[in-house]
Amino acid sequence: MPASPSTARAINDRLALRLMQQQGPLTAGQLKQLTGLSRPTVADLVDRLTAAGLIAVVGEAGEQRRGPNAKLYGIVADRAHLAALDVRTEGVSVIVSDLLGRVLAEASVPIGDDAGTGPAVEQAVALVERAAKEAGTRGAPPRESGRAWGRLHTVGIGAPGLIDPASGELRDSTGLPAWHRRLVATLTERLPEARVIVENETNLAALAEQREGAARDRDTFVLLWLGHGTGAAVILDGRLRRGASGGTGEIGFLPVPGTNGLPSATDCAGGFHSLAGAAAIERLAADHGVTAPRTGPGPWAAQLVGAAVRGAAGGPGGGGAEAPPGGGAGPLPAGDPADGGAGDDRFLDALADRLAIGVASVAAVLDPGCVVLGGEIGQAGGAALAARVEERVRRMSPLVTEVRPSSLGGGAVLRGALLTARDRAQDELFAPPER
Repeated sequence: MPASPSTARAINDRLALRLMQQQGPLTAGQLKQLTGLSRPTVADLVDRLTAAGLIAVVGEAGEQRRGPNAKLYGIVADRAHLAALDVRTEGVSVIVSDLLGRVLAEASVPIGDDAGTGPAVEQAVALVERAAKEAGTRGAPPRESGRAWGRLHTVGIGAPGLIDPASGELRDSTGLPAWHRRLVATLTERLPEARVIVENETNLAALAEQREGAARDRDTFVLLWLGHGTGAAVILDGRLRRGASGGTGEIGFLPVPGTNGLPSATDCAGGFHSLAGAAAIERLAADHGVTAPRTGPGPWAAQLVGAAVRGAAGGPGGGGAEAPPGGGAGPLPAGDPADGGAGDDRFLDALADRLAIGVASVAAVLDPGCVVLGGEIGQAGGAALAARVEERVRRMSPLVTEVRPSSLGGGAVLRGALLTARDRAQDELFAPPER
């Protein structure tokens, strides 16, 4: 059954808008070529989209060309503004962008463990308001014709913990600060005209890696998050899988050998988290004499892993010097610069042994064919750590599993939140008007 004229127009409009988003401003002739539509049909959709305020003339194609056919049409990027938040146990980061994802403002604030729920929420909300004000988008006034011109239209939030698949709300989780849940509710109250959506941080990181990072060529893969904590996100056949309760990927609770007990329903101590969480990696580094200065807001474990990778390769920040001649000096401590990076190598090997347990477990159940080591630690380990893990998984499992390092690192959560907010806003704004 052929589409009705109105449905056909809506399909054509969305196709043209997606092309302008992906390729930038286009002429009517280029739209005709890319869409395969007739010249009159393209002219009609350009008129509709211009009248709706979604596109505008942004220039001309070619310095010498003039006339209607040379006009370049682009999406009106300030038609709506977006905010993305990365909510961690130790603080909040936010970016504000236009409808095309161009970052207009960014900021972050640390929130200490001793901050009460109310003050912590106010700190986070104030951060969003400051960033929105800097971007010229503070608040969300009453819409004109149902549209929020140049104002916060959608807010995407990435947070640790479980997201209820039915309500889309952050569930109460033991071990996470109470202000996380309160923040989502407060932003919804303070921004009544904006859409506030929340998603698990690891899921957002996986979406970002799939769209713009290490998994751009993969429809099926698993992201193993390695930051302050551990987590996993599952993409199967191009779709994010959340599970019956929203708990797909809670790999920190996976019972594993090498710990002092078993995890419980309220505490992942004794699970994979006890092998691969930042605190566990820091202890492992100390056991092998690996050191690094504490710099920046990310987990110190990432700096230790990065230093070990450089040291194992003979670069600055770890081993690399030749061992002294003769045998009278006695054994060198692991990680000593004079041991030629052997301590760094041993540390990376021990860490790969641990990570391979998690990767092999994922492979046995899901057979994703590819696992991305994400988060700050996965990015710091780079190809050197990924290759070590892949080699061990190859020995442990009959299922071929490629292991890749993240290309976005800890920034993947913010990027994923922004992409999710942009998709939601564009789905609404690019939709045909209701009749």
